[in-house]
Amino acid sequence: MSIKSNGFSEERTYKNCLMPEEENKVLRATLEYLKKEVEKFKKPPLLVCEIKEILNDKKVIVKLPNNNHFVVDVLEDLNNNLEVGDTVLAEQRSLTIVDKVKKLKKFNVTSFVIVEKPKISWDDLGGLNDQIREIKEVIELPLMKPELFKKIGIEPPKGILLYGSPGTGKTLLAKAVAASTDSTFIEIVGSELVQKFIGEGAKLVKDIFNLAREKAPSIVFIDEIDAIAASRVDVGTGGEREVQRTFMQLLSEIDGFKNLDNVKIIGATNREDILDPAILRPGRLDRLIELPIPDSETRKEIFNIYTKNMKISKFNVCKIVNKTGGFSGADIKAVCMEAGYFAIRRSKSNVTMSDFYKAIDKIKNEDYEDEVNMFG
Repeated sequence: MSIKSNGFSEERTYKNCLMPEEENKVLRATLEYLKKEVEKFKKPPLLVCEIKEILNDKKVIVKLPNNNHFVVDVLEDLNNNLEVGDTVLAEQRSLTIVDKVKKLKKFNVTSFVIVEKPKISWDDLGGLNDQIREIKEVIELPLMKPELFKKIGIEPPKGILLYGSPGTGKTLLAKAVAASTDSTFIEIVGSELVQKFIGEGAKLVKDIFNLAREKAPSIVFIDEIDAIAASRVDVGTGGEREVQRTFMQLLSEIDGFKNLDNVKIIGATNREDILDPAILRPGRLDRLIELPIPDSETRKEIFNIYTKNMKISKFNVCKIVNKTGGFSGADIKAVCMEAGYFAIRRSKSNVTMSDFYKAIDKIKNEDYEDEVNMFG
């Protein structure tokens, strides 16, 4: 029997070849599959909840995504398999717990933070001698020689606050102390801790500190800490209240029942004047270290650091320093990089004083344009 080439005729001829029993079997299997698919649409979705307390074998207290708490029933099969903190699935109407989710992480912490082992040494920092001495006393010494504090009978500070204008070396200083103590460096921007839904920011803070304890010795560096630690107000929007919840979780992690041990906290901001006094009280970030705009001697040290690997012809660092009054460390780094670009554009392998002068003018003009765009 021949089969025609067009699709319709081919399918029809194929069905005619089937025995009645086989055809019925195929139809029954297809019907069962379609029934199962229809049943899926009839079933209501399940709620994702968190177990807050186990009352007995049949009753537990759960927290819903909207932050409400309910006492609910548990299926018999799950009675002995539940623990506080587990994520479970509940039926929508009765809220009966019907299943347990083995692992459900609301946050992948590593997508919010930078975890690294820095390789910056103290020699990479220009000036800041007083600041280096203080951060060594507060961060490095407790991590390297904890027995000294036990012998004296005192507890070392849990963290410090670095404050000063942008580009003065706050992040570099934090990375340098992490490298000197061989600590895991966990960096996060304060604004990243402000999440969209209620309770998520607080949970993220908790997860970050759990990660820090796992990787201890570690340093948690919170840049722009003023984003969550600004002075609290009595009246505010829902978003402001959520920021306050996140801030309270941060305070509880610093003061909490779980000892920080070999975890140190370094906050950084250029708006220390708006910080809530609660974060600065003794026992928290009680050591404040200011990083000022570098003076001429410090600028000279910074230029020597960033130009040590550059090929420069007839370089007079004093003349360059005199033209960079008010520059931060980041500005000086940008000057060296721009000078190198000017040399590349001339197809030269050596950087000249003229290149540095052009770079300084460019950075100054960019700063001026930024101010015009900000206020104009």
